[in-house]
Amino acid sequence: MDRLKGKIAIVTGGANGIGRAISEVFAEEGGRLVIVDIESETGESAAEEIRRKGGCAEFMMADVARVEDAVHVVEKAAEQTGRIDVLCNNAAYLGAFHSVLEAPDAEWERSIAVALLGARNFTRAALPYMISAKAGSIVNIVSIQALAACPTSVAYTTVKAGLLGFTASVAHDYGPHNIRVNAICPGPIQTRISPQPGSDAYRWQCEKTMLGRVGDPREVALTALFLASDEASYITGAVLPVDGGWTAK
Repeated sequence: MDRLKGKIAIVTGGANGIGRAISEVFAEEGGRLVIVDIESETGESAAEEIRRKGGCAEFMMADVARVEDAVHVVEKAAEQTGRIDVLCNNAAYLGAFHSVLEAPDAEWERSIAVALLGARNFTRAALPYMISAKAGSIVNIVSIQALAACPTSVAYTTVKAGLLGFTASVAHDYGPHNIRVNAICPGPIQTRISPQPGSDAYRWQCEKTMLGRVGDPREVALTALFLASDEASYITGAVLPVDGGWTAK
């Protein structure tokens, strides 16, 4: 119960779904959480629930696409200890389902701004603290859509593939500072935006996996916990699918 004991951890997009599960699991293991999201009501609720269970969490409303928001959050998170130990870049923007001929410019721009530049903004803000401490773990939540073709989501898929390149490059450059950077590629996970059980899309997702089911957000969160913790001290630049075997099938 203490794999992140006393560590300062930031989770972007932490108010719902996978991000909320990661926040909860990090707190259960002793992390001091800063939950970042644009949804204030659910963000406050997530932090309050963690505190009610004895964990340490605060919510900060921010748009990850804004450089100044990222800098402000990181500075506030590091205020007491001067450290940022864990950064989980989870925030993303899916938008609608479009092929390249249909996807509007606004969808491309928001996808890039949130998932890719958002990760850049928070990573760039957190790295100086990690370099100073000669330690840190960055976990980027990507998608199996960066590894396997999926229909009509070209902006999201392209940006997620770019996030894998970002992960590898930052891991290479900052490994000498003992900073680890890894990526998780979730497959179908049951969240508020997922196909509902019993629907055709839900059945299709189940059929694509080896395990024959959709995953739970906590299953991704436990993987993020491992990569964030010292148990993964010799793992960096890795891409770990959490997809029920989808990409290996």
